[in-house]
Amino acid sequence: MEFEGFKIDNIEENASGKKDKKKPVKEKKERPGLKKILKTAGLGIVFGVFASATLYIFATFMGIDLGARPYISRPRSNKSVATTTMFGTGGAVETAENRSPVNSTGNGTSITAETTAVVTDVTDVVEKKMPSIVAIDNTAYYEYYGQEATSSGSGVIIGQNDSNELLIVTNNHVVEDNDSLSITFYDGAKAAGYIKGTDKSMDLAVVSVKLDDISVDTLNAIEFATLGDSSNLKVGEPVIAIGNSLGYGQSVTTGVVSALDRKIANNDANGTFIQTDAAINPGNSGGALMNITGEVIGINSNKIGGASVEGMGYAIPINRAWPVIEELLAQDTRVKVGDDEAAYFGVSGTTVTDAEIEEYDYPASVYVVSVFDDSPAAEAGIKNGDFIEEFDGKKVSSYDELRDLIETYKGDTEVKVKVFREESNGKYKEKTFKVTLGFAKDH
Repeated sequence: MEFEGFKIDNIEENASGKKDKKKPVKEKKERPGLKKILKTAGLGIVFGVFASATLYIFATFMGIDLGARPYISRPRSNKSVATTTMFGTGGAVETAENRSPVNSTGNGTSITAETTAVVTDVTDVVEKKMPSIVAIDNTAYYEYYGQEATSSGSGVIIGQNDSNELLIVTNNHVVEDNDSLSITFYDGAKAAGYIKGTDKSMDLAVVSVKLDDISVDTLNAIEFATLGDSSNLKVGEPVIAIGNSLGYGQSVTTGVVSALDRKIANNDANGTFIQTDAAINPGNSGGALMNITGEVIGINSNKIGGASVEGMGYAIPINRAWPVIEELLAQDTRVKVGDDEAAYFGVSGTTVTDAEIEEYDYPASVYVVSVFDDSPAAEAGIKNGDFIEEFDGKKVSSYDELRDLIETYKGDTEVKVKVFREESNGKYKEKTFKVTLGFAKDH
């Protein structure tokens, strides 16, 4: 499978053989006669046949395949990419010795050949790949309650860009509706995080951290995740989930692929997912589901399954996620502006639900409940009943997402707003309006 911006290699593991032990020297004994030998051999044959038959009957009853072989990982194809936007060759992240930013194993070890996997021992993989996982704390202020609340999730470090930003993939629900984001790295260091792009329908988001906000020691300890190929997964294949379970810090769970292409639709994500029996708890959302060689084959999401299930977790397959991630990486990082410069749009709205989209064929968008008099939105021509689908070229599928986006704009900025408007014949027509944003302090 080819992904732009990185290279997939294979993993090699060498098993050392055991040393031969010297057998004690025994005194020679007189050879038994032929008659005794035949008698002994005959008893051995009868006993062997009986034992084999008993073992076969037991194995058949228990459903054991006596010819089963240990799990052998599939070779991965080597494919190179010629872009420096992701996993660039320059920057502080590559200062550690023997670092391969695209395909690092944590100690410069090459990744090759087929590997016999011991599912019960994943210490090697976890040790190498844990530094690519971060904890994300989302702090939001709720005016209705007059207090702050913090929720926790996880993220996967996938590289850096030419703007000196470290890039982290997570779930949309982990970072939505935030006043601030705090990223905790494997070594315990913390830095502020900023949303680069979100996609509610896929429950994906990309968060950036300024490299200037990270110490050299932490940068040298960081690993970039190696992305795998989820199209080659098989049911029963062992997997590893790493994340910030319950917000207590990094933890690891293991299991197998329980099902593939599991179709689920809810308010947090739609599409087909990887089902696993590796425990995915609150706080694990946004973390990595890895194969036995440490390649990321899915982004975990606790929200997909919900709290009512047990022994079932879900992950967004990396092959489905990657095209969306690439789009989010291309967006400008959203940094909230100060109160003196904050923008004003002038609408109140509500999120169009999945049920409404399915029943009425509405677009994934924000329904405009009202447009305030003399507001920038009213002056541009936006009306009650419009469906706002894009704001300044960025898709919006929830009212919170639109509000958070507006908070990153300064007043007196011109933006294009794309809406769907119902015509007299009941059909919807796409319209684009140019809006010059006002200043929130004036309203």
